[in-house]
Amino acid sequence: MHNQTIAELSAALQRGDFSSVELTRHMLQRISAHDGALNGFITVTEEQALAQAEAADRRIAAGDAGPLTGVPIAHKDIFCTQGVLTSCGSRMLANFVSPYDATVVSNLKKAGVVMLGKTNM
Repeated sequence: MHNQTIAELSAALQRGDFSSVELTRHMLQRISAHDGALNGFITVTEEQALAQAEAADRRIAAGDAGPLTGVPIAHKDIFCTQGVLTSCGSRMLANFVSPYDATVVSNLKKAGVVMLGKTNM
């Protein structure tokens, strides 16, 4: 799964090859296994991601899914994400939790993506 493109993942989700929850768990396991060495993530939003994946699976089952519904992604830590630490990789913002979503984050949420977390810059 982790070597597939977004288009391939989207098509597989629509066909029912696997669920968004299964895909999200797979990606979270990969993050857990490799991020210690890679240091790619500042924040992993596991609970939020699994909740979003469950919602995406319901949308797919109802036939109300767009091309990004259920696809897991990660945001750069420069994009404000409501309720999630947004430090921009800076000590000055080490404890900043955004009260709002950046436009790009809002648009991706509306498209039904699953947010795995925030990545280093």
